[in-house]
Amino acid sequence: MAMDVIDYDIRGAEMQFVEVELDPGEAAIGEAGSMMFMDAGITMDTVFGDASAQQGGFFGKLMGAGKRLVTGESLFTTVYSNQAQAKQRVAFAAPYPGKILAMDLSKMGGTLICQKDAFLCAARGVSLGIAFQRKMSVGFFGGEGFIMQKLDGDGMAFVHAGGTVVKRELAAGQSLLVDTGCVVAYTPSVNFEIQYVGKVKTALFGGEGLFFAKLTGPGTIWLQSLPFSRLASRVFAAAPQRGGSKEEGSVLGGLVGGGLLGSVLSGDDE
Repeated sequence: MAMDVIDYDIRGAEMQFVEVELDPGEAAIGEAGSMMFMDAGITMDTVFGDASAQQGGFFGKLMGAGKRLVTGESLFTTVYSNQAQAKQRVAFAAPYPGKILAMDLSKMGGTLICQKDAFLCAARGVSLGIAFQRKMSVGFFGGEGFIMQKLDGDGMAFVHAGGTVVKRELAAGQSLLVDTGCVVAYTPSVNFEIQYVGKVKTALFGGEGLFFAKLTGPGTIWLQSLPFSRLASRVFAAAPQRGGSKEEGSVLGGLVGGGLLGSVLSGDDE
């Protein structure tokens, strides 16, 4: 299946969405739950796997769906097809604050490795697979970097990253140490391995974890300043742990909220 050549427009600042324009007969695939709006001439079809040409036959579709299950994604993908006689548009929204990156796979050798929750949508024909890190150290200590998604094809794919995104070009032999959750994507020529922080005190009290991702060129890498796992941990830490509301501010406010000071001031004899 030839890749559909799609036009697109990324809109917004902190909460972005990508608007894809489809010619008659063209289609795009989207992650489940990512669609924001679409023109009336577009039809939706939920398929098993990713609807790419590599998934011919039942066994191929089963394998494709199994790969998506391993990366924590839905077994199904939604295909948005333009059945009208004129151009139609469909939009896909980012799941949390950050940036949407447009990746032209034809300019990256046909393959891109990205975080397992980074994929948002793509032109029909792009294949969604998995990329296992071969080294055992990555498997045990790599965190988010152990099982990643692999996007194959020569069309456009869109991935989402949290916070601000930086793109780095690594020369041959050049290395960069990164928090494992901050790696968004990289080209297949980049070597991914895990490195220990080096000092026990730093590992225990530095707040950055025990291990870094070591990325070595040549190749291109994309990094994010706010991994979703970090955002979720901050939200969980700040949320009330025992139900009800959490009082902010002074100790006095906490005592009043807890009822202790209120009982004293009201003159309860109990």
